[in-house]
Amino acid sequence: MTTTTPPQQDSPAPPSGEGPSAGALLLRSMRTNMRQYGMLIALVFIVVLFEIWTDEVLLLPNNVSNLIQQNGYILILAMGMMIVIIAGHIDLSVGSLVAFVGAVAAVLMVKHDVPWGLALVIALLIGAAAGAWQGFFIAYLGIPSFIVTLAGMLLFRGLTQIILDGQSIAPFPGGFQDIAQGFIPEWGPYTQYHNPTLLIGLVVIVLLLLQEWRDRRRQRQYELEVLPAGLWALKCVAIVAAVVAFTLTLASFHGVPVVLLIMCGLLIVLGYVMRNAVIGRHVYALGGNKAAATLSGVKDKRVTFLVFVNMGVLAALAGCVYAARLNAGTPQAGVNFELEAIAAAFIGGASMSGGVGTVLGAVIGGLVLGVLNNGMSLVGIGTDYQQVIKGLVLLVAVGFDVWNKRRVGR
Repeated sequence: MTTTTPPQQDSPAPPSGEGPSAGALLLRSMRTNMRQYGMLIALVFIVVLFEIWTDEVLLLPNNVSNLIQQNGYILILAMGMMIVIIAGHIDLSVGSLVAFVGAVAAVLMVKHDVPWGLALVIALLIGAAAGAWQGFFIAYLGIPSFIVTLAGMLLFRGLTQIILDGQSIAPFPGGFQDIAQGFIPEWGPYTQYHNPTLLIGLVVIVLLLLQEWRDRRRQRQYELEVLPAGLWALKCVAIVAAVVAFTLTLASFHGVPVVLLIMCGLLIVLGYVMRNAVIGRHVYALGGNKAAATLSGVKDKRVTFLVFVNMGVLAALAGCVYAARLNAGTPQAGVNFELEAIAAAFIGGASMSGGVGTVLGAVIGGLVLGVLNNGMSLVGIGTDYQQVIKGLVLLVAVGFDVWNKRRVGR
């Protein structure tokens, strides 16, 4: 007699509509964007630490506005530097270019009575020309960017000394000063807050929520994993709360600084280009694997050239903002700005090998450095110790990048 064993029952499959748990999705998202989330968490931690350490002075409305105006030019440089590093290059000339452009603008406005608007346009064109000049040697002649921009650093610093003859030139027209020192004007009935700032905050909230909803719908359309509805709603509430708190802080002082509007405009435009435009994807492709990108049809020389033109324009804009804040063109302007911008980019998620990073990450990295500078000054830490601490922060950030690469097996 033969006995037959009953067939083993397969374990029941989970229902088709059941996906990973909310915790699993959140953990996966954290791992995928570990560097970005890590720096954001670090920024929040540093802000909370110095808010307590300075007896709640750090987040006073006047200090928040001052923090934005103090670091505006570094954040502008950091956005451009992030794109340069993503493309697999480096730019050591931006600090000297900041000084050179500020000097030219000062000479035009003070010595030749050029209207400040025209002087600003000329300064941006000079920045574009300087970026194109360096980009030509890098992209079309194949000279390493380190060498070309090192030469540019020396050249532009020397030209600054020649133009200014070793002396500062001041003062500037009020309209030009407002680029770095001004605030958007008040209008409407009297309230305890700055009315235009409240309106801007409301518009930002609506746009951010709309973007979150579009991203969620797109993920569903392509059958990608999305956060559960409850967790997604909690994320939206956190975004709204953060924007409301920041808006009320600015609105309780003089409102939105002009330089903040400039930075937000750059962040939106450059962020969109890097995420959605063809040239943005080509920049990532070149930084990730230049040979493969070239074989895929990416015009590497053209893309590299445009990356440095963009960096030149942003350096010129940063030079005008810095000169407007000082209300003078000075030979000492821009010293070590290239190091600050590079540090902000790496702290914000850039990789030494290229192909990794976001424009928003550069802003986060710049804010980490800015809050550290401001907080340490408020508590009376000397500049010598500040340099030590910032160096350690940069070392930790780059070390984290190396560790993360090894962890994921890149």
